[in-house]
Amino acid sequence: QVQLVESGGGLVQPGGSLRLSCAASKNIFSFTSMAWFRQAPGKQRELVATRFGPSLVNSSDRVRGRFIIFADGAKNTVDLQMNNLEPEDTAVYYCSARDWANDYWGQGTQVTVSS
Repeated sequence: QVQLVESGGGLVQPGGSLRLSCAASKNIFSFTSMAWFRQAPGKQRELVATRFGPSLVNSSDRVRGRFIIFADGAKNTVDLQMNNLEPEDTAVYYCSARDWANDYWGQGTQVTVSS
Protein backbone atom coordinates (compact mmCIF):
# COMPACT_ATOMS: atom_id res chain seq x y z
CA GLN A 1 0.00 0.00 0.00
CA VAL A 2 1.40 3.37 -1.03
CA GLN A 3 1.66 5.93 1.78
CA LEU A 4 1.99 9.69 1.51
CA VAL A 5 3.02 11.79 4.50
CA GLU A 6 2.82 15.58 4.51
CA SER A 7 4.90 17.85 6.73
CA GLY A 8 5.84 21.50 7.07
CA GLY A 9 2.55 23.11 7.97
CA GLY A 10 2.14 25.64 10.74
CA LEU A 11 1.24 29.20 11.67
CA VAL A 12 2.71 32.02 9.59
CA GLN A 13 2.05 35.74 9.31
CA PRO A 14 0.63 37.28 6.12
CA GLY A 15 3.39 37.79 3.60
CA GLY A 16 5.42 34.94 5.03
CA SER A 17 6.56 31.66 3.48
CA LEU A 18 6.24 27.96 4.20
CA ARG A 19 7.50 24.85 2.46
CA LEU A 20 5.39 21.73 2.57
CA SER A 21 6.82 18.31 1.83
CA CYS A 22 5.10 15.12 0.70
CA ALA A 23 7.10 11.97 1.35
CA ALA A 24 6.07 8.86 -0.56
CA SER A 25 6.66 5.20 0.29
CA LYS A 26 7.74 4.47 -3.27
CA ASN A 27 9.79 6.33 -5.87
CA ILE A 28 8.04 9.61 -6.65
CA PHE A 29 9.07 9.33 -10.30
CA SER A 30 6.98 6.17 -10.63
CA PHE A 31 3.77 8.21 -10.28
CA THR A 32 2.13 9.65 -13.38
CA SER A 33 1.30 12.77 -11.42
CA MET A 34 1.50 14.24 -7.94
CA ALA A 35 -0.48 17.18 -6.66
CA TRP A 36 -1.27 19.40 -3.72
CA PHE A 37 -4.87 20.14 -2.79
CA ARG A 38 -6.28 22.22 0.04
CA GLN A 39 -9.53 22.45 1.91
CA ALA A 40 -10.58 25.46 3.96
CA PRO A 41 -13.30 25.19 6.63
CA GLY A 42 -16.73 25.02 5.04
CA LYS A 43 -15.33 24.86 1.51
CA GLN A 44 -14.73 22.16 -1.04
CA ARG A 45 -11.31 20.70 -1.60
CA GLU A 46 -9.52 22.52 -4.39
CA LEU A 47 -6.51 21.74 -6.54
CA VAL A 48 -3.50 23.92 -5.81
CA ALA A 49 -0.72 22.60 -8.02
CA THR A 50 0.15 19.51 -10.03
CA ARG A 51 3.36 17.96 -11.26
CA PHE A 52 3.06 15.70 -14.33
CA GLY A 53 6.03 13.49 -15.07
CA PRO A 54 9.56 14.89 -14.84
CA SER A 55 9.03 18.53 -15.69
CA LEU A 56 5.49 19.64 -16.49
CA VAL A 57 3.73 21.55 -13.73
CA ASN A 58 0.52 23.49 -13.38
CA SER A 59 -1.02 25.61 -10.65
CA SER A 60 -4.32 27.30 -9.94
CA ASP A 61 -4.89 30.96 -10.79
CA ARG A 62 -5.18 31.80 -7.11
CA VAL A 63 -1.64 30.73 -6.30
CA ARG A 64 0.23 31.12 -9.58
CA GLY A 65 3.29 33.28 -9.06
CA ARG A 66 3.30 32.63 -5.32
CA PHE A 67 3.39 28.81 -4.98
CA ILE A 68 5.82 26.45 -6.68
CA ILE A 69 5.57 22.66 -6.84
CA PHE A 70 8.75 20.72 -7.40
CA ALA A 71 10.30 17.30 -6.88
CA ASP A 72 13.26 16.67 -4.60
CA GLY A 73 14.75 13.41 -5.83
CA ALA A 74 17.32 13.22 -3.06
CA LYS A 75 14.61 13.23 -0.39
CA ASN A 76 11.99 11.45 -2.54
CA THR A 77 9.48 14.22 -1.86
CA VAL A 78 7.28 16.55 -3.83
CA ASP A 79 7.36 19.93 -2.15
CA LEU A 80 5.17 23.00 -2.29
CA GLN A 81 7.00 26.26 -1.72
CA MET A 82 4.47 28.87 -0.66
CA ASN A 83 5.47 32.54 -0.71
CA ASN A 84 3.63 35.76 0.05
CA LEU A 85 0.99 33.86 1.98
CA GLU A 86 -2.43 35.40 2.49
CA PRO A 87 -5.09 34.69 5.14
CA GLU A 88 -7.17 33.14 2.35
CA ASP A 89 -4.51 30.44 2.01
CA THR A 90 -5.47 29.06 5.42
CA ALA A 91 -6.51 25.44 4.93
CA VAL A 92 -5.56 21.83 5.41
CA TYR A 93 -3.17 20.93 2.61
CA TYR A 94 -3.23 17.42 1.18
CA CYS A 95 -0.77 15.59 -1.01
CA SER A 96 -2.12 13.29 -3.71
CA ALA A 97 -0.47 10.90 -6.13
CA ARG A 98 -1.69 8.87 -9.07
CA ASP A 99 -0.22 5.82 -10.72
CA TRP A 100 -1.65 3.40 -13.28
CA ALA A 101 -3.74 1.63 -10.64
CA ASN A 102 -4.92 4.09 -7.99
CA ASP A 103 -5.11 7.55 -6.47
CA TYR A 104 -3.46 8.02 -3.09
CA TRP A 105 -3.91 10.66 -0.41
CA GLY A 106 -2.02 11.82 2.63
CA GLN A 107 -3.57 12.79 5.95
CA GLY A 108 -3.06 16.52 5.46
CA THR A 109 -1.15 19.29 7.20
CA GLN A 110 -2.66 22.48 8.58
CA VAL A 111 -1.52 25.85 7.29
CA THR A 112 -2.76 28.93 9.12
CA VAL A 113 -1.99 32.43 7.89
CA SER A 114 -2.77 34.98 10.54
CA SER A 115 -1.29 37.97 12.28
